Amino acid sequence: MKLDFRPKLFDTLHGYSRATFVGDLSSGITVGVLALPLAMAFAIASGMSPTAGIWTAIVAGFLIAFLGGSKVQIGGPTGAFIPIIYAIVADLGVQNLLIATMMSGVLLFAMGALRLGNMIRFIPLSVVIGFTNGIAVVIFISQIKDFLGLQIADLPGEFFAKMAALAAALPSLHLPTVAVAVVSLAILVTWNRQATRTAWMRRLPGPLAVLIIMTAVNTLVALPVDTIGSRFGGIPQEIPAFGLPELSLSTLGKLIAPAITIALLGAIESLLSARVADSQIDDRHDPNQELMAQGIANVAAPLFGGFAATGAIARTATNIRTGGRTPIAGMIHAGVLLAIVLALAPAASHIPLATLSAIVVIVSINMGEWHAFAPRELARYSLNYRTILLGTFFITVVFDLTLAVEIGMALASLFFIYRMSDLTRIDRVPLEDFYGVEALSHPDGTPRIVAYKLKGSLFFGAANKLENLLLGLPGHPEVVVLDLDKVINIDTTGLDILQTLHRNLQKRGAHLVLCGLNSQPGSIVFRSGFSDKLGDDNITANLTEALIRAQRLGGRDPEIAYA
Repeated sequence: MKLDFRPKLFDTLHGYSRATFVGDLSSGITVGVLALPLAMAFAIASGMSPTAGIWTAIVAGFLIAFLGGSKVQIGGPTGAFIPIIYAIVADLGVQNLLIATMMSGVLLFAMGALRLGNMIRFIPLSVVIGFTNGIAVVIFISQIKDFLGLQIADLPGEFFAKMAALAAALPSLHLPTVAVAVVSLAILVTWNRQATRTAWMRRLPGPLAVLIIMTAVNTLVALPVDTIGSRFGGIPQEIPAFGLPELSLSTLGKLIAPAITIALLGAIESLLSARVADSQIDDRHDPNQELMAQGIANVAAPLFGGFAATGAIARTATNIRTGGRTPIAGMIHAGVLLAIVLALAPAASHIPLATLSAIVVIVSINMGEWHAFAPRELARYSLNYRTILLGTFFITVVFDLTLAVEIGMALASLFFIYRMSDLTRIDRVPLEDFYGVEALSHPDGTPRIVAYKLKGSLFFGAANKLENLLLGLPGHPEVVVLDLDKVINIDTTGLDILQTLHRNLQKRGAHLVLCGLNSQPGSIVFRSGFSDKLGDDNITANLTEALIRAQRLGGRDPEIAYA
């Protein structure tokens, strides 16, 4: 198989103009400064250092833009990864997280190379909304410790243990930390609301504005709260050493499941972000190229101490809104972050952790589609939809994202099978509508010819309906006609039931005639060799021809016509 590797950047360079560059430059600078507080906040919430978050945004952000399949995708650490990364760090340590991230990168690249990008679109919306809202709740819970200044040495990753630890630590609530967090939250909410009305405020993203304000206050007043400097020793004003993480063969097997989880979530979020961007710029991304770029980025970021990255919906939307139209904007955003680190890293030591916690709280609130849980909204949809949505949400919050997606997909598949089975029908054809057929009956009045019309899909989920037909044939018909004109699909189970019907009729000296085969049903009937066993004469184009054939099989000259 030939590897189709063509970054979107190559398509945008032809005809690239000065005006386009000005838009990309302006957007790249804006998104770069916006990414700084988010990268640090997401990293700290994930149990990593702020430096790791920044270098994830720099390295992965550049590669996702440079090699990606979207013109405007901005990559980096995202809030959706927080519960996953935190759990891996808590259970297996930072080095194993870096290895799991690189393994996920290999998986992502393989998914793109094998052209599986469009497969992600098969995940039902109910599953996507369920786990997205669940992740938002998990992120919110993870910020309670830093928002309230609780004294907890190691916050457990498991839900019930985490809630018990938070409840036990409530007496250690630190009022100055709460005050800083609440003020930061108020500034951020107010700034975001006012930015919709004030042009100059729109140029300065809310997260960066609150970061500058609270850092300046802390620098002048020396607030009695934890800062990046007090907990992490600040941010190094240098490029981190390039190197492979330490690999332990004894734990490699334990990293397979986390790697799959990171790859799955990264694929879903990046392609979802790219699809949202497409609708805003009237373009179409290449999902396979995007997955390959995400894979390369997740292999490269850990080499600089970074961790999992994917397409960021909020930063991508900001990129579009501020004029970015090509991957150059995403590359500039990474360059801006690099310049900030090299020039202003010492100032980061004064950033209050409560302020970063407030930023993450707002992110968690904004990322959820809470209107989907409103009783009136839920009442508009079926019980199946509500079961999948709420089940995925509950399992994501209480247990695990991967388990939630697996169970959500399993429920969606089962409900779909049930629905398709319900839509598959087998109806008796009243042969009295055809002159000449009613005479073909046994002395006891039971018909020698019976016909049935099948509708829908003859697959394993509906096999019981055809099996019931075998048991419910009236009397001892000499010929059974199946009209498959309305059958869109037959799988191997459905074919096996047809073959069983044919064998049972043969044992009784009776015949089976098929008619109206569409493309796929006809293909499997002929490819399987069933047509040879049935006989070509017993496969006809329509019901009238099938009834003519049935009369001949019954030893009568055909006199068939519609009544």
